[in-house]
Amino acid sequence: MKEIQAVLFDLDGTLVDSEPGILASFAKAFEPYGITLSQEQKRSLLGPPLKDSFARFLPPDQVERAVAAYRAFYETNGIYQCTVYDGVETMLSSLHANGFVLGLATCKLRKAARTMLEFLHLDQYFDYLGGSVPELDLETKAQVIDDVLAQPCFAGKTAVMVGDRDNDMQGAAACGLPVIAAGYGYGTPQELQAFSPVYYAKTPMDVSSWLLGQNDNETEETT
Repeated sequence: MKEIQAVLFDLDGTLVDSEPGILASFAKAFEPYGITLSQEQKRSLLGPPLKDSFARFLPPDQVERAVAAYRAFYETNGIYQCTVYDGVETMLSSLHANGFVLGLATCKLRKAARTMLEFLHLDQYFDYLGGSVPELDLETKAQVIDDVLAQPCFAGKTAVMVGDRDNDMQGAAACGLPVIAAGYGYGTPQELQAFSPVYYAKTPMDVSSWLLGQNDNETEETT
């Protein structure tokens, strides 16, 4: 594998713990339907695109309405119910200072993702913020990743994707990117290791340590 020069990050479960705001927004959207979810079902909602999640519980003709209700609540309430994982800002600062090109690749609406990163003062470390823009046909993880990689700052760079759920791994694979598994996020070890990540990070600082020392441990995996 060539030396990595650029890093794409997922947002929820990789940079921030946004579970409280996400689940509160799902609860609000499900309220009119009288749907109460188990803890396991709630955890399964953390990561995948909204349409995919709602389609598991609602008829097809109700999905768009539920997505709109979720976003209306999330953009004014849920988005601020989040915390940065310990070590994330140090990780981003270190990679940025060492010349890595950094991009965000999230299925969250790009506008909402930008608001969250600005609120948490993390936007300063990124060269490009990529996210879902339905009107531009940017909704799946693969579409968002492709959009990020198409930006001039990523031209000619060897990149890696860092994510915590299987949809991150699948999107990266569809775009030909190796992946670093964020094992401290919402996914299980089994879920992530099934995709043979080049590295399994137990903490955010593991990500930067591995990238900064990649010539010595290119294909190391930890459990």
